Amino acid sequence: MSSENSIDREKSPAESHAEVIVRMFPSDANPAGNVFGGEILKHIDMVAGIVAQRHSQSNAVTVSMDSVNFLKPVFVGNVLSLNARINYVHNSSMEIEVKAEAEDIVTGIRTVTGTAFVTFVALDKNGKPTPVPKLALKTDDDRIKFEEGKVRMDNRLKKRQN
Repeated sequence: MSSENSIDREKSPAESHAEVIVRMFPSDANPAGNVFGGEILKHIDMVAGIVAQRHSQSNAVTVSMDSVNFLKPVFVGNVLSLNARINYVHNSSMEIEVKAEAEDIVTGIRTVTGTAFVTFVALDKNGKPTPVPKLALKTDDDRIKFEEGKVRMDNRLKKRQN
């Protein structure tokens, strides 16, 4: 953290929100023109990392990706839009939700193609977990997503203990 005061300050999910837009090329896809799932995961991890670092104002590393769902294919030539928001924080960990949409530029049709939850941990200058600011829950949606995120985080922690 940059200072003691930064962890005392609450931050809303809107303050850390990020959107990344990427054009998909043949090098991102198989011979049939379907974008590789791994390529999409790379972009999901990147945008989630932006949100985690914006919120924590420190280095943050990926701990887990879960509930990754590939709902529809992404094709060469599509524009992939990734919207990410922080749902939940606990000590040094943060849950980031990412929604992926593919846009066919010719038709303008946008399709939700995937969703994921990515957990990050904030690290201090010595590479040790460090506390993050609490979430300022300003909307009903913020409060609902926080409670849902808490349930998911509790389940993740239970799985790690087994």
